[in-house]
Amino acid sequence: MKFFRKSKGFTLVEIMIVVAIIGILIAIAVPGFIRARSQSRMKSCQENLTKIDGATEQWALENNKKPTDSVGQADLDNGGDGTGYVKLWPVEPSGYDYATTVVGAPPTCSSGLDGHALDAVGTVITTVE
Repeated sequence: MKFFRKSKGFTLVEIMIVVAIIGILIAIAVPGFIRARSQSRMKSCQENLTKIDGATEQWALENNKKPTDSVGQADLDNGGDGTGYVKLWPVEPSGYDYATTVVGAPPTCSSGLDGHALDAVGTVITTVE
């Protein structure tokens, strides 16, 4: 009489096939996740720069400033107490800083990464004398 053993577990070939399939799925998915994260940080940076630019324009209009007048973070966020033109100074998603120089120039991001910049919005501030 022959006895057949029931094999328990997986063979080495089956395990290798599963590992290969998982590796292929990871190779397909990871670049997409990295690209999505990078684009999300870029869009967030651009949105923050737009908010700073809007606050700069509002500050300049209310204080009768010229396009060549200097403006800084302290002018816009009022010391960070929530009462300024920017309630809370935004944090760049990659850990860099934002800077403003003059009223007529767009704010900048210190990252220097592609897409982390705000093009000139085309708005010209004029003062009535």
